[in-house]
Amino acid sequence: MHIAVFGGSFDPPHNGHLALCLFARELLEIDWIIISVSNNPLKLGPKVEDYHRKRMAELLSSELNETGFCSEVSSWELEKKKPSYTVDLMRHIHDRYPSDKVTLLVGEDSFTKFPLWKEHERLSELCDVVVFKRDSGLPQRGQSVFRVIDFTCPVSSTEVRRRVKAGESFSRVLPSSLFRYITTQKLYR
Repeated sequence: MHIAVFGGSFDPPHNGHLALCLFARELLEIDWIIISVSNNPLKLGPKVEDYHRKRMAELLSSELNETGFCSEVSSWELEKKKPSYTVDLMRHIHDRYPSDKVTLLVGEDSFTKFPLWKEHERLSELCDVVVFKRDSGLPQRGQSVFRVIDFTCPVSSTEVRRRVKAGESFSRVLPSSLFRYITTQKLYR
């Protein structure tokens, strides 16, 4: 089985996350995706409570499952109640699924901080790493062991939060279930 791991703070998940997962499924022939909600030590600033981020990731997973894609949400990183590191998550996944192929899906915004990641040089031993490039700003690495895929998506979690706070329309950048959740829970206001 080919398992993909897509981690992030998901504050909030949006159509770009959904599209990335669906694109990865087709392009990389992924059978199952694990969406892991993290407490990323490299992302500073306020975020909504872990409960809400996990619930929104579950709604994203439901959207994927409705397309026939098997997915689940992992709260392993959240349950640690401390900053989470990708290498620790991938060790955990590798221990759970030692005979399966595992691919880590990484957005360009996260990958730009890759040299700051804990034990980043170990990741290629635990999984394949696929970076989804948003624009041409991705630095070239001399002996890259990562696959880079062009993936332009004009929406970001930062932009969604800004729109909500400013009272601007944001329904078109989120799956409808996430739009309803953010609206009814009055998040990001």
